Amino acid sequence: MPKGRLALDADLIARAHPDPVADDETALRLLTDEELAPGLDRMLAHRTDPAGEIWVFAYGSLLWKPEFAFAERRVGTVRGFHRRFCLLQRRFRGTPERPGLVLALDRGGLCRGVAFRLSGLDARAALMPVWRREMRGLGYEGRWVDVATERGSVRALTFVVNRAGDRYTGRLTDAEVAERIASACGHLGPSAEYLFRTVAAFAELGIRDRHLWAVQALVAERLRERVSLTA
Repeated sequence: MPKGRLALDADLIARAHPDPVADDETALRLLTDEELAPGLDRMLAHRTDPAGEIWVFAYGSLLWKPEFAFAERRVGTVRGFHRRFCLLQRRFRGTPERPGLVLALDRGGLCRGVAFRLSGLDARAALMPVWRREMRGLGYEGRWVDVATERGSVRALTFVVNRAGDRYTGRLTDAEVAERIASACGHLGPSAEYLFRTVAAFAELGIRDRHLWAVQALVAERLRERVSLTA
């Protein structure tokens, strides 16, 4: 990561968003397991090695909150996609009035992240928890990608932004991203907490991401302004 300490921290986030937010189930319809299952079956049908190992490429919150048991993890690079805050979050870490933002992979460039090798022999059972988490809100599309690691390339499932969905923002400036993240909070907590935990995970792994580093500094500035106005 760029040199220096994180400007964002958990205490600042808590002081800027002290009040809990109630869940609004109408803010985002979630697909059921029965609706999700055919898509997962299609993804599994397109595996190049059906009997091989199952890998998932993580680039955001899956780094600090994986939905699966894993036997191995490797830092690696995916080419053809880059990580951006480009997916609206009207529930969980935002509201319809003040939607937050979460990360997704968008077209072009490259992305450093972590490839996880999942435990278990039943691919469908191993992948369903993460498939449910990422796909139930219609914000992502599953994609098999090649992940280059120091110990060779692996084929992994990852989640790219659904550009046809109404949650896709297109490319926002860092200032626009920071404004949305700083102001948003849902029943799972502030959007800024998602950012903080993600950028802290990258710092621990030694992964450089100037976009995230710049955004966290801008969000910290806005949160300090918010705290000073309510003091």
